[in-house]
Amino acid sequence: MKILITGGTGFIGGRLAARLAGEGRDVVILSRSRRSPSEQAPRISYLEGDPTRPGPWQEAVRKCEAAVNLAGTSIFSPWTRPNKLRILESRVAATRNLVESTAAGGPKPAVLVSASAIGYYGFRGDEDVDESGLAGQDFLAGVTAAWEAEASRAEAKGVRVVRGRFGIVLGGRGGALGQMLPLYRLGLGGPLGSGRQWFSWIHVDDLVAALVFALDHPALAGAVNMAAPAPVRNRDLAKALGRALRRPAVLRVPGFALRIALGEFSLALLRGQKVIPAKLLAAGFVFRYPGIDAALAQILAKPK
Repeated sequence: MKILITGGTGFIGGRLAARLAGEGRDVVILSRSRRSPSEQAPRISYLEGDPTRPGPWQEAVRKCEAAVNLAGTSIFSPWTRPNKLRILESRVAATRNLVESTAAGGPKPAVLVSASAIGYYGFRGDEDVDESGLAGQDFLAGVTAAWEAEASRAEAKGVRVVRGRFGIVLGGRGGALGQMLPLYRLGLGGPLGSGRQWFSWIHVDDLVAALVFALDHPALAGAVNMAAPAPVRNRDLAKALGRALRRPAVLRVPGFALRIALGEFSLALLRGQKVIPAKLLAAGFVFRYPGIDAALAQILAKPK
């Protein structure tokens, strides 16, 4: 199987490409920069192209049996008007160009696994939210709804589409922990705001496994929550990080201070969703790290 990945050099995409290649699959990574042969690993090749712009790269999509769409500008930046536009357009344009590279009657990938996020649901308090949950009304909900709408257009061309709604991804050398660990290691970490808001997370290895599972299971389609089955409140996350690092984690950050420092982006930290991966569990997917303590212990373990 030949699989095209957009965003294949990033925190998630790099791990996914390595796993797929290790399983004997051929991986084509769409990259904005040209890569020399010395940079290429076995069974991984690079295709030069910008997914946000139409181009010759689209012809290569038709020669792949599957595609994984991970392209998108990070949301971990101040939500100024220009940044919000980049966050939206980087996702919508890349997905639109990927879908438009296929034709209903011609060769094309049999499956498209396209990233989305649990931000789709908006802020839902203590409600258990599975894939039947309705879209929210805030900025992130609007971005993910538009993102998913572009991916879903491939269904009319006969492509099985999985819209993977990612929880907050935890892993070493990147992801959300990359933003949090410096303060916690200094003993300056703690709950954000009230600390009661839900934190729906997933270990990066489980996310990669879920993406591969989605590629390989033809019955899986539509929205799929890719988050651990045991979400935690923000205050419990702080305690778990403190235990894992053997540091105090009691310095609460007031909500008003976050709002002053981060503006609208602070809402993503002060509110949350309690997301349940109902479809993955029903399909038989087994999480390697279902609980936060085991996940953090693995991520923060020192190499032996």
